[in-house]
Amino acid sequence: MVAAVPAHAASTLRGQAEADGRYLGTELTQGDLGNGGETGIAGTQFDMVTPGNEMKWDTTEPANGSFNFGPGDQIVSFGQSHSMRVRGHNLVWHSQLPSWVSSLSLSQVRGTMESHITTEATHYRGKLYAWDVVNEPFNEDGSLRQDVFFNAMGSGYLADALRTAHTADPNAKLYLNDFNIEGINAKSNAMFSLAQQLLAQGVPLNGIGFESHFILGQVPSNMQANMQRFANLGLDVAVTELDVRIHLPASGANLQQQATDFGNVVRDCLGVSRCVGVSQWGVDDGHSWIPGAFAGFGAATLYDNNFQPKPAFNATLSALGGSSSGGGGGGAVHAVGAGRCLDVPGVSTTLGTQLQIWDCNGGSNQAWTHTSSNQLTVYSGANTRCLDAAGTSPGTKVQIWSCSGGANQQWQANGNGTITGIQSGLCLDVTSAGTANGTLVELWTCNGGSNQQWTIG
Repeated sequence: MVAAVPAHAASTLRGQAEADGRYLGTELTQGDLGNGGETGIAGTQFDMVTPGNEMKWDTTEPANGSFNFGPGDQIVSFGQSHSMRVRGHNLVWHSQLPSWVSSLSLSQVRGTMESHITTEATHYRGKLYAWDVVNEPFNEDGSLRQDVFFNAMGSGYLADALRTAHTADPNAKLYLNDFNIEGINAKSNAMFSLAQQLLAQGVPLNGIGFESHFILGQVPSNMQANMQRFANLGLDVAVTELDVRIHLPASGANLQQQATDFGNVVRDCLGVSRCVGVSQWGVDDGHSWIPGAFAGFGAATLYDNNFQPKPAFNATLSALGGSSSGGGGGGAVHAVGAGRCLDVPGVSTTLGTQLQIWDCNGGSNQAWTHTSSNQLTVYSGANTRCLDAAGTSPGTKVQIWSCSGGANQQWQANGNGTITGIQSGLCLDVTSAGTANGTLVELWTCNGGSNQQWTIG
């Protein structure tokens, strides 16, 4: 199929994200820099990099007043050499904190925190796009964690940390970052209230980071609305550590659901004008933190253990407006198993007409165009109709309908020969593996059957 968008935009995540005025980032550690598979993907597909551990306190100041920026500098250098911006992560966090900090007398904590922030942020001044100034300040119930910083300064440590970071690096975007705040709940409500309070006090808070470490199928339905309320305060929002973990072994249906989840997160971001971008935590499944942190889970990223793109990659690219298969082409959609074509019965233009397979005849009711926005259209002019899913469950009829731009009218042509609904993650399926003329077409759980194999054009 012929590309309908610029080649650089259609072929890479970063190119398409940049065309949308956003970024698509990843996370790397110092050890990852020695792996050509990871760095090849990172430098080509992503345009923002976050250091996994190299800017955290236990690395940068392992002993009081003794700083080590070498590992972080390597991540910054990689980013600069690949035209990637860098997200600083992080300055203040209760975890990965050297024991000497927790052992300080409460009267020493404020000065130590300010010194650490000033020294590190000054070292990277002008080199970073943003800082996660305070990371994960909340408990699940919305109360602030009673760590060494809270115990010494109360809730005021957050404002002090942000002001100190702004003085050291006035051009960096300053964020608070946390997990399980993606939906509207007690924890995100507490973050929202804190943001309101800080802004009312004139504290230099620029954004909120939504980590987005999800379990398969559990992306909150109100994520976009939640991000929007923060944006309404005048704050940027960002998805900072996205992954979607699957209980292993991952099935084909799991991978399709994961594709749906990634696509939904990206679309949620695109739906909020102040959502500046999405970053995945890690590059590929083989180097993800998930298996080590969540027993029995894995397969959480866009790339598999062999650095091959998964359905989630296609869904992410599609959500950004690109197409892994180019988009823009047209012709018959051939049902491989039946040897027939996707057909609108009786050359009908009636909304809701369910599709069937029929002998290929070159008719206008069998001439489909796969657009750059991943619609499959038939006919032209006032009669143009879109391939439309009437629902999201297995057995849902596939029909023609007026083109609306909805997710139920977006279709991904995958490298394995399937066509999946972006909204549902289900496969375009010839009912009951039928091969006869008039067999209806529906959505069904992807199963690798020949009745789910299609070619376009």
